[in-house]
Amino acid sequence: MEPTWDEQYKQLWDDRYKKEEYAYGKAPDAFFEQWLKKFEPGLILMPADGEGRNGVFAATLNWQVTAFDLSAEGKAKALQLAQQHGVNLAYLVGDLEQLAFDEQCFDAIGLIFAHFAAEKKSQFHQKLDRCLKPGGVVIFEAFSKNHLQLTLNNPHIGGPKDINMLFSKEDLVADFKDYEILLLEEEEYILNESIYHNGKGLVIRFVGRKPLPSK
Repeated sequence: MEPTWDEQYKQLWDDRYKKEEYAYGKAPDAFFEQWLKKFEPGLILMPADGEGRNGVFAATLNWQVTAFDLSAEGKAKALQLAQQHGVNLAYLVGDLEQLAFDEQCFDAIGLIFAHFAAEKKSQFHQKLDRCLKPGGVVIFEAFSKNHLQLTLNNPHIGGPKDINMLFSKEDLVADFKDYEILLLEEEEYILNESIYHNGKGLVIRFVGRKPLPSK
């Protein structure tokens, strides 16, 4: 029987993360690092956290981190990295469809190159929104739909080959409706992150604050 798309996607990440070298390095994403420092530590959820470079960084700033990813290989590397930094994080393995989080329990969500299946990405964003407290923030960075041509020209830059897994500014406004937009931009960015992010890319960056309930 042919493996499903979900099974193939999980296998891709297991294969990538089981190598000794960290696929995207051990340092946090520069944009995430810049913005997370602007907020008071609390509870943060890190979807698709892979080998943990961003979740571990958040923990070094005294955030209480819950991370998840499809890949058990990613979890093993993340816990190893956390140990190296002397921090702890709760790390779950599974698809967001399979995981349950309490509503309005996180102060922040870090979505850093978290590319989900095309038919699930808006649904997942809406589920994540329900996990976020009113007044909480989303820090988002991922490849733009306009990045696809750059990927075809330079496979070393990374990113999905399916345009429907990529993002536009309009996608973020629709998925995080009524958020206070602290930043929303499409930016050309030179990536130099270990094996799989190298070269000129186009990213969508979004920082938004969930609205407080109306009185």
